Amino acid sequence: MKTEQLHELLYQALETEQGGIKIYETAIRCARNKDLKGEWEEYLEQTQNHETVLVNLIEELKLDPETETPGREVVRHIGASLVKAMEMALDSGKPAAAELVATECVVLAETKDHHNWELIGQCAKKATGALRKALEAAHGEVEDEEDEHLYHGAGWSRELWIDSLGLPAALPPPEEEKDVKTAIGAARAKAAREEMTR
Repeated sequence: MKTEQLHELLYQALETEQGGIKIYETAIRCARNKDLKGEWEEYLEQTQNHETVLVNLIEELKLDPETETPGREVVRHIGASLVKAMEMALDSGKPAAAELVATECVVLAETKDHHNWELIGQCAKKATGALRKALEAAHGEVEDEEDEHLYHGAGWSRELWIDSLGLPAALPPPEEEKDVKTAIGAARAKAAREEMTR
């Protein structure tokens, strides 16, 4: 395993979580559906914890959490762009549209976040000794929550869009109802939505 690239992954993961905090804070302002708002408030708390987990992991590896890298700068820019997109939507004066934009921004952010943690899990499997133990502990604490953030977020975005189109929507989405935490579970929940909306 390339140590320097692992460090880059961890710095990008930390930046993703830090941007995620700002994204959820803004998304909560866009939320109109009370169930969605409640879920995002929970995810904000979890994301704040994920930031702490990463800071602790980085420090345990004798690295500086403030280290800047070009990749980290790009991740920061993307996160700020998602916040800006939601602010633009809020400024438009169309609350339903702002909520849809927020769901999409959350899914985009959580896609990168989920990817980071999946890669950290892969690194944990190949690492040895203290590094393996540290990566496994961090991954074990966060992974299930990241799965939920991505799959539930995608369900909310899909169903709120369907509702906005005037079509029968399953709200809360089946991913939420079935507490989905895997890609297979998300696919099954999505397929089951047809039954829920008949």
